[in-house]
Amino acid sequence: MNDLNIQKRNFIYQIIENDLNNKKNIFVRTRFPPEPNGHLHLGHVKSICLNFGVAKYYNGECNLRFDDTNPAKEKIEYIKSIKKDIKWLGFKWKGKIKYSSDYFDILYKYAVELIKKKLAYVDELDFKQIIEYRGTLKHSGKNSPYRDRSVEENLILFEKMRFGEIKEGKACLRAKIDMSSSCIIMRDPVLYRIKFIKHHKLGDKWCIYPMYDFSHCISDALEGISHSLCTLEFQDNRRLYDWILDNIKINSRPRQYEFSRLNIEYSVLSKRKLNELVNNKYVTGWDDPRLLTISGLRRRGYTPSSLRDFCDRIGITRQDSNVKMEMLEFCIRRDLNKNASRVMAVIDPVRVIIKNMNDKVEMLIAKKYPNKINSDIRRIPFSNEIYIDRSDFRENSNSKYNRLVLGKEVRLRNAYVIKAEKVEKDINGKIITIYCSYDPSTLNKNPSDGRKIKGVIHWVSVSHSLPAEIRLYDRLFNIPNPGFKNDYLSHINNNSLIIRKGFVEFSLHNAKSEDVFQFEREGYFCVDNSLSSKNNLVFNKVIGLRDITLKKINKW
Repeated sequence: MNDLNIQKRNFIYQIIENDLNNKKNIFVRTRFPPEPNGHLHLGHVKSICLNFGVAKYYNGECNLRFDDTNPAKEKIEYIKSIKKDIKWLGFKWKGKIKYSSDYFDILYKYAVELIKKKLAYVDELDFKQIIEYRGTLKHSGKNSPYRDRSVEENLILFEKMRFGEIKEGKACLRAKIDMSSSCIIMRDPVLYRIKFIKHHKLGDKWCIYPMYDFSHCISDALEGISHSLCTLEFQDNRRLYDWILDNIKINSRPRQYEFSRLNIEYSVLSKRKLNELVNNKYVTGWDDPRLLTISGLRRRGYTPSSLRDFCDRIGITRQDSNVKMEMLEFCIRRDLNKNASRVMAVIDPVRVIIKNMNDKVEMLIAKKYPNKINSDIRRIPFSNEIYIDRSDFRENSNSKYNRLVLGKEVRLRNAYVIKAEKVEKDINGKIITIYCSYDPSTLNKNPSDGRKIKGVIHWVSVSHSLPAEIRLYDRLFNIPNPGFKNDYLSHINNNSLIIRKGFVEFSLHNAKSEDVFQFEREGYFCVDNSLSSKNNLVFNKVIGLRDITLKKINKW
């Protein structure tokens, strides 16, 4: 997909085109303004791709600005992870990182300006009373008894708030707009609240902190943002965004535009729900491969290009929708099919002894990338004791089963044809060894006497393979739309993680963190960056090899 196609179907690009053609803007500057109160998720990837992508397409700039106006929930850990995630996705912000806290002195002055214009007042209603006075969608709000204080009294009280002379929760600064407005956000919204909490960047300098709606629009203006792009839940907030900028003396005048947030099946992207999953140990952490956080997707084996491709394909609209998980899975398959090196691994091993082969070890050759003409090769040790997958053998089966059956033949991938002759079982009747013979004339070719060999199975040499923990991940939830359920935790898929002890080719002894491979006939697997070591290889299943929706999605 090219930029022209993006522009044709993306209404944001059309708005910017019109603004540039009409000289409303001469330069495009966007921003990505995350709150450092959690880790980024797939919904943020959509916003990142849009904001950074727009800026790149129009030779503009995109700022990274941390909205650090609520020190109660902010951590340096989150700031570091957000910077790492953006870089990993392949984007770069313009200049120094910005923080809303960089503008606290200026924001305070603008608050004073609103007070002097009789457009803001210090209110002493508590939080519950403010909610009660605000009214409902059907009923207008009513004025606070403190709404008509004089400018002088408001300035004195606001200064007392500033210097910690009023207790937390006992006062706040509110805009004076219209308590009967049909838009509840315009019913005297809070602009500042008191919080006696140390700020990660400014320490104890401030004990009052601006609300997002107050700081965000002014920060946009101070940075010369031309197009402030946010999700649809901020659509009503645009009225307050414009009101604040219309009523202060500021040179720049950004405009806000909204697009639909991302909803994707079998997952939740709400920070509150993600926090609940992490804090209550339903998952192992923010980077759990079952979560659609960027760190979880990275650990699972998703690539930056696959996530950018996904955001490109789902597009930007103003209509809420629920994207199918198959779309995300298609994008990673598409990427890894071209770029993942092929190897063999046995996830549920059973031993095979080739009786008519001596103790010699033969080095076989296979391509790392079968789809590439000049592919690198890998060397695979072949011996008289190998592991195959337990599901690839049956003592008896019908003609539709094209794998190893007692008394019949099958081809070993990249190797010879073998025939199963007998089995050995333990006291519980479980097969522990399969005894076979092999045809030494069939290395990568059909038997000379015309025998037809239908099936191909994978294998590894017992004495040359590496033990590995293989983590089979599935969707975290067992219903398509858990985010719309109050009892979403009751719909967690109890089989979303199954751990196996298997074996992989010796060629993986140098596998590095986050390397992704195609385990032939099994799927795509990534070296786990948290659990793996030289003495303990751990692989996470990224995705299976094929899905029935593949052809349909490819048309999209």
